[in-house]
Amino acid sequence: MRIALGLEYCGATLSGWQSQPDRRAAQDALERALGAIATVPVRTVAAGRTDAGVHATMQIVHFDTTVERPETAWVRGVNAHLPPAMAVQWAQPVAVDFHARFAATARHYTYVLGNRAVRPALLAGRIGWYHRPLDAAVMATAARALLGTHDFSAFRAAECQAHSPVRTMTAATIAAHGEYLCFDFCANAFLHHMIRNIVGALIWIGAGKRPPGWITELLAGRDRRLAAPTFAAAGLYFTGADYDSRWSLPPTRRPLALPRPEASGS
Repeated sequence: MRIALGLEYCGATLSGWQSQPDRRAAQDALERALGAIATVPVRTVAAGRTDAGVHATMQIVHFDTTVERPETAWVRGVNAHLPPAMAVQWAQPVAVDFHARFAATARHYTYVLGNRAVRPALLAGRIGWYHRPLDAAVMATAARALLGTHDFSAFRAAECQAHSPVRTMTAATIAAHGEYLCFDFCANAFLHHMIRNIVGALIWIGAGKRPPGWITELLAGRDRRLAAPTFAAAGLYFTGADYDSRWSLPPTRRPLALPRPEASGS
């Protein structure tokens, strides 16, 4: 049988999603926990391969097993074997042709940036940070150039293994929430480091280092060397994927709850 999971994790202490030689990736921890419940080795597939330091509010995963367990075992039982920074949110049997990666029609990411003079401490490892004031309105205007189908080579990591740099972006918004800026992106798929490279470019625009039209120039130039440096992983969250209703899945998206502006003490 095939089981789908919704998984939440903090990536601050993980080597990303994909299994690594150090066995400190989210996939490694999840497969160990699933194996403890199934009592046999389990292999998993995820909707998106997050990098080291990147978090997930709703990572969609599937695995195959011949072992029958109650659905609660795949949630509470697995969670008892996971590190504190990871937790399965739901589990559900699915058709054998469901695929967490290939059945996804879109993927969603949010980047949270602290925009203040002093670096964060309580949210260290959970948000990005930029010390100079940023113009969110100018950044939002620039981000609109990302919408549609483009060759995103200018925002693609050199080690990216995707067959094509062409992606279709359906959402690219920026909103200010007190001292935080929230970048929301949705596309059919993303390239390696694509969002972090886009965020870096938008920050240069928000800081006045480049004009809003620079994004259009970068897209047309298709040259990663001309863009801004890759921004920190800490503020990036995979917030879910979209699937056809025929799979009858529980919610596969979980928007990020932004940090609340500090209130006066009581």
